Amino acid sequence: MQTTAQLRMLSKNGETMKKETVIWITKYLLDLMYFSGIIVTLLLPVPGVVQHFMEFFGFHDFEGRYAEIIVIYFVLGIMAVLILGELRKMFRTVLKDDCFVKDNVVSLQRMGTYSFVIALICLLRTALYMTVAMLVLILVFIIAGLFSKVLAFVFDRAVEYKLENDLTI
Repeated sequence: MQTTAQLRMLSKNGETMKKETVIWITKYLLDLMYFSGIIVTLLLPVPGVVQHFMEFFGFHDFEGRYAEIIVIYFVLGIMAVLILGELRKMFRTVLKDDCFVKDNVVSLQRMGTYSFVIALICLLRTALYMTVAMLVLILVFIIAGLFSKVLAFVFDRAVEYKLENDLTI
């Protein structure tokens, strides 16, 4: 029969394994989204690619505005890839078990700015084609931008506390 301490140790090891599994799944998911985002964004300006998908899915609302749509989604794709790149940078610090560093503060600030740019571009896109989904996206990216900016301030304070703590010891 196992003691309570042994059961706690087994439970803790199980939680650690679950946490590590989630971390690695998240890392590979971020990598997949980052590299597929680059590919999709680079394929947007290739003649015929978007038209093929528009015909396949039956999208005819963009006829006559093809160039504008390509430019808008190309810029949105770049912003999304930039956000994913910053997330990947931050995730490397998670893997190193050193999250509270100035680089993460900078990454969070950048992600907030990129989110606001996406919201602005989506707002401009509503002049071409307005949907409820686009209004929701605008709201989501405004909230994401605010969240990233506030989290950057929190991380900045945490970095300061960590540095002070390191000097005290």
